[in-house]
Amino acid sequence: METRWLGDDEQRTWRAYLWTTRLLGDALDRQLQHDAGMPYTYYMILATLSEVPGRRMSMTDLAAQVYSSLSRLSHAVARLEERGWVRRSPHPDNRRVTVAELTDDGFAALAQAAPAHVEEVRRRLFDPLSGEQVAQLHDILRALWKGLDPEAGGAYPGVFGPEA
Repeated sequence: METRWLGDDEQRTWRAYLWTTRLLGDALDRQLQHDAGMPYTYYMILATLSEVPGRRMSMTDLAAQVYSSLSRLSHAVARLEERGWVRRSPHPDNRRVTVAELTDDGFAALAQAAPAHVEEVRRRLFDPLSGEQVAQLHDILRALWKGLDPEAGGAYPGVFGPEA
């Protein structure tokens, strides 16, 4: 099979995508580290737990929701436990399953971090774009996501909405 090399426009787009997503991720991480003393990964774990009933979910489901390996998530949750923001316990119906639960202190830390984080997301991602560009970006990301995660079958409706 012959290699389908990227054309000039594709190469520029690919590199622009790589640098932009890296710079955006770094900017968001720096802001959270500076303003809230936590990396972006911790923020995503806290935010994910805050959005589910009872603010608790199995470690396996949490790993899937934050796109992390179970071992990487376990390490991060251990750090969050040290801060008193998350607690782990066996599932009441299946002791082989570990449940992560957002504590009241963790919810308070998230609530304190969220306004500055949302402002940074707005400033870095949405403010430079028109409403039409935001809609186009959403459609482009949905198309890419479907190709990258075809088995999800709408498992993450909070990401793209129920029509994903």
